[in-house]
Amino acid sequence: MYNKVILIGRLTADPELRFTPGGVPVAKFTLAVDRSFKNKQGERETDFIDIVVWRTQAETCSNYLKKGYMSAVDGRLQIRSYDDNQGIRRKAVEVIAENVRFLDRGKDSQHQGGSGQQAGGRRSEDKDGEFSEVPFTDDDLPF
Repeated sequence: MYNKVILIGRLTADPELRFTPGGVPVAKFTLAVDRSFKNKQGERETDFIDIVVWRTQAETCSNYLKKGYMSAVDGRLQIRSYDDNQGIRRKAVEVIAENVRFLDRGKDSQHQGGSGQQAGGRRSEDKDGEFSEVPFTDDDLPF
């Protein structure tokens, strides 16, 4: 059996860092991920996916990720059941992250000294400190 999830999206809020009774760090945040197709009105819909990160990576996410930052997450899907305060059975769907990559620093990157060096390589940085895509053609591809 195989359970693997790969997501790229933006954080909807700063990560929440907590500790288990045994002192293990755990961070939670929600990733907004656009769907790859448009609806009947010609708009892209967005899914809001809960992410759980454990141990050292949880502390790193809490220290360096902020609302609006783009991140790549790979991990596994977990569906668990619990009883709420009224005793009603509920389900929670979340991704347990194995790896979190910081792809950019959000819209305020120019105020935080973005270097242009990001996980997964380099991107072009313009005069305003914003990142822009480097154009290429099919002739640039090796296959």
